[in-house]
Amino acid sequence: MKTWLAGVLMMAASFPTFAAVKGETVEYNADGVTLKGYLAFDDAKKEPRPAVLVVHEWWGQNAYARKRAEMLAEMGYTALAVDMYGDGKNANHPKEAGAFATEVLKNKELAKKRFLAAMDLLKQNPTVQKENFAAIGYCFGGATVLNMARMGVDLKGVASFHGMLSTKEPAKVGEIKAKIMVFNGEADAMFPEEQVEAFKSEMKAAKADFEYVGYPNVQHSFTNPIADEVAQKFSLPLAYDEEADKDSWKKLDDFLKHIFKSSTKRGLRG
Repeated sequence: MKTWLAGVLMMAASFPTFAAVKGETVEYNADGVTLKGYLAFDDAKKEPRPAVLVVHEWWGQNAYARKRAEMLAEMGYTALAVDMYGDGKNANHPKEAGAFATEVLKNKELAKKRFLAAMDLLKQNPTVQKENFAAIGYCFGGATVLNMARMGVDLKGVASFHGMLSTKEPAKVGEIKAKIMVFNGEADAMFPEEQVEAFKSEMKAAKADFEYVGYPNVQHSFTNPIADEVAQKFSLPLAYDEEADKDSWKKLDDFLKHIFKSSTKRGLRG
């Protein structure tokens, strides 16, 4: 697993760095469990700004989630790469990752408590506008932020990247407050077309404000530059797609500007 971890760190180093962005490890608590997140913000920017929570892939809160938080900080937000597993633990193998993810996904109240604990931590931060929150997630994290929207968590919007779309408890009319953005590969073997269509039907029935973006011939984990390496190591149907990665991030940028439009007028960066 050392090779995979080295790949994550190399991938993180490949993103541009920004002198004004400050990143720090933070600890918070939910039901007696210590959670270890990563807070990123532009410390040259003095006024409060919207906050974005970043929910990790099934591997856990790692360098990839932290780098996305830093990218959001460069865009003018305060971002927190959250810890949904506890103690900042990471998986070393897909079986372990699957067990970690399943433990949280099968217990929606546990997931909600840990997510809300991260929100509460951000609300105490002087850089954050307490009324302006969004969340994004990858893979397991995508499923998590969609479930938070289904449970009516007070978010302006959520965005899922190659995340699981199915649920045993479909949202009802009026339950979803957040605007929803979903980015998935149409060649994603983990989430077949039937799941996509069921999700769209659920959102329409719940009268949710949502947009679904499907990328033709794009596979699972398309936003992560080390997806090909992980696919080869563990024989998984993953593949990075640079075009889809860049396009989905640009669309996320537009989405966040839209949901935080009053704040954007006060100086968020383009």
